[in-house]
Amino acid sequence: MTTPPNTQTTMMANAIRALTMDAVQQANSGHPGMPMGMAEIAVALWTRHLRHNPANPNWADRDRFVLSNGHGSILLYALLHLSGYDLPIDELKRFRQLNSRTPGHPEAGITSGVETTTGPLGQGLANAVGMALAEALLAAEFNQPDAKIVDHYTYVFVGDGCLMEGVSHEACSLAGTLGLSKLIVLYDDNGISIDGDVKHWCVDDTPKRFEAYGWNVIRAVDGHNVDAVDAAIRAAKKLNKPTLICCHTIIGRGAPNKAGSHNVHGSPLGESEVAVTRAAIGWNAEPFMIPQNIYTLWDAKKTGIRAEHEWSEDFTVYREKYPRQAAEFKRRIAGQLPAHWVDSAHRLISAANNRAETVASRQASQQTIEELAAALPELLGGSADLTSSNLTNWKASNPVRAGREIGSQALQWGNYINYGVREFGMSAALNGIALHGGYLPFGGTFLTFSDYSRNALRMAALMKTRSIFVFTHDSIGLGEDGPTHQSIEQVSSLRLIPDMDVWRPADSVETAVAWTQAIERYGPSSLIFSRQKLAFSSRTDAQIADIARGGYVLCDWNNDIPARKVILIATGSEVELALNAIKPLSHIGVNARVISMPSTTVFDRQNAEWYEFVLPRGVPRVAIEAGVTAFWYKYVGIEGGIIGIDTFGESAPASVLFKYFGLTVDNVIKTVKLVLD
Repeated sequence: MTTPPNTQTTMMANAIRALTMDAVQQANSGHPGMPMGMAEIAVALWTRHLRHNPANPNWADRDRFVLSNGHGSILLYALLHLSGYDLPIDELKRFRQLNSRTPGHPEAGITSGVETTTGPLGQGLANAVGMALAEALLAAEFNQPDAKIVDHYTYVFVGDGCLMEGVSHEACSLAGTLGLSKLIVLYDDNGISIDGDVKHWCVDDTPKRFEAYGWNVIRAVDGHNVDAVDAAIRAAKKLNKPTLICCHTIIGRGAPNKAGSHNVHGSPLGESEVAVTRAAIGWNAEPFMIPQNIYTLWDAKKTGIRAEHEWSEDFTVYREKYPRQAAEFKRRIAGQLPAHWVDSAHRLISAANNRAETVASRQASQQTIEELAAALPELLGGSADLTSSNLTNWKASNPVRAGREIGSQALQWGNYINYGVREFGMSAALNGIALHGGYLPFGGTFLTFSDYSRNALRMAALMKTRSIFVFTHDSIGLGEDGPTHQSIEQVSSLRLIPDMDVWRPADSVETAVAWTQAIERYGPSSLIFSRQKLAFSSRTDAQIADIARGGYVLCDWNNDIPARKVILIATGSEVELALNAIKPLSHIGVNARVISMPSTTVFDRQNAEWYEFVLPRGVPRVAIEAGVTAFWYKYVGIEGGIIGIDTFGESAPASVLFKYFGLTVDNVIKTVKLVLD
């Protein structure tokens, strides 16, 4: 492997190496190997191809860059600093320190120019698939034969670890199937991971694997030759498939004693190795000092402003010809809901209340989606091969299909994605779609398979993406499929994710409210729906409004009856059980208030006055939910009662299972007696 005698590009690459060594050494923490090995690849992409504007990191038609191998975060910080983003050198000096803008792994919303939070390997790549999919769909929806306003690429850096993670298989298979030609992935093929040489545990033929997905693959590119990488990217842009560019590199290149070994992967070089490396690459500047001529070579501010200005001129022409589409595009890219949204939300909630139907909440969800889709053109649905069970489609939905299916190179526009049996890939792609902007995405699967998606759900919450996760078949109410598919711990575990709103509605009205709240939220939501029918509950207008508080009084005490009081707290299908227990409890001298709590996460954000009104102190409480019991002690206290399930389920009809596991009126009465006595 040789490096061409290009002094400018060598100096530019060495600036990355110097900043990497200095920042990691000063923090005494970090991963210098990948940034030092991918320096020339970064030069080729960022100075010859990436269309971006440091002065406006959120420009709508910018190229997206994703550092999927996010442990090498200092590479991205160096690139942002050198090219002119608002990331001063003092922030690189504070690498991995408290409250810096250079955290250990890139975080969207923390650092200007970071498109997505990466670190859990493979997910950045899956996010990028979502971004490329959003770009292709927006282009199909808004571009006109005589005017293009959506025309950008999604570039990804990945390493061996990203490609070993299973989510990369799921997402890249989907990308190949859909022919996302503006997705270009640069693979840092250095053969080293933390444990050493990957040949001892991974002998995949990566190029053949991606060719099998339907990707174009450019093999054996010298990753330390800027011109070779440049040529590969140019070739990729001419193709009608996503492209993997395999770049052979030496991890930690430039470090005389550690390059090419796992010793440079995740540890500082050490002062002595930093010194000999500076000498080896001919870098004479002091730590964190970059010569002005190198800053000039890297500076992307002028070209960025020019590129955005040219796009703005094109958009002005587009707006004159297509004013309605231009206004819609701007609204959606800004993440704003339509002007008529409040009225639309009120109508669909009222419609659910007027129907007064006893239906499964998954069916109530589908009814709500029908009305949402009419009001929200940005709604982009989907399911992981369970559409007929999740009921996530609607009558007017159009499936997204590869262009080749209709004899075209461009993706066929649609608003419903069949993700295949790829729950993790779907969830990570949803996050990428949400981050890209222009669509409000949701995707469905069975609740028990939320475990497959778990880390993508966590990342959605960490990034506060507007991702909506639909989970159906929410409990032992699933019935005969048995414990492998019956959710016991999943609802409570989702509630433990910070910043994830979780809704488990009790009927069609609560379902409609849950959907509208998820739509309005700038953050992720998990909507939990039943397979079995749920009884409709009549409510006042005030009670309907209170649903949005997460927990409210559905049936209050009869104050004309002098009796001992108890509070029954329930969610989902168990609300009906609580309501059915009121009369039998009155027969034994107990006055029951029923609290429906469709979202504990939302209820927990209410003020103290509301909390005290709903759950006044001193009144005994019993919680009822067909799931693990430990979660509910925060509401009932150690002296309260909980009716739930702390084992796995069984295979039997739902009605049999509810009785078998004690989710009955008789058990409610028994538990209330124990609490009161």
